[in-house]
Amino acid sequence: MLGLRQISTPLTIGAFILSAVTGVLMFFHLDIGLNKAAHEWLSWALVVGVALHLSVNFRAFRGYLKRPVARGLIAGFIVLLAASFLPLGSGGSPVAAVMQGLRRAPVTQVVALAGAESGQVTERLQAAGYRAEAEQTVADLAGGDRKAQAEILGLIFQK
Repeated sequence: MLGLRQISTPLTIGAFILSAVTGVLMFFHLDIGLNKAAHEWLSWALVVGVALHLSVNFRAFRGYLKRPVARGLIAGFIVLLAASFLPLGSGGSPVAAVMQGLRRAPVTQVVALAGAESGQVTERLQAAGYRAEAEQTVADLAGGDRKAQAEILGLIFQK
């Protein structure tokens, strides 16, 4: 029978690899397939692995807490975690505001904004599998899927 010591470190390493790779892919918007779901759900394996690893190596962990550099680093990350809960300023990115406006606008208005011909855009959307109805927003047409929203906007603004 395997002991906690034999399971905790490989579990932590494997889960870290999964979480790190999918997190980096998501950061650079290169995630495909199930990357985001794997990152969100399978990161729980990292939490479990670290908890097991800490329980098996608690004496060594306590020793780290006696070192000023280790305490400082841990405290720094706790401060960063606390700061991550603070609300952002009201400014925000104007690009994000524009994109949000495009997603909420009816497709007909976005087509007019793009200076495109309605018939051509309708054909492009239908060829891609989207059937736009009058006054339907881009978000509604995409069913809330952000990648689909980006695809729809790309089809509308396509030259």
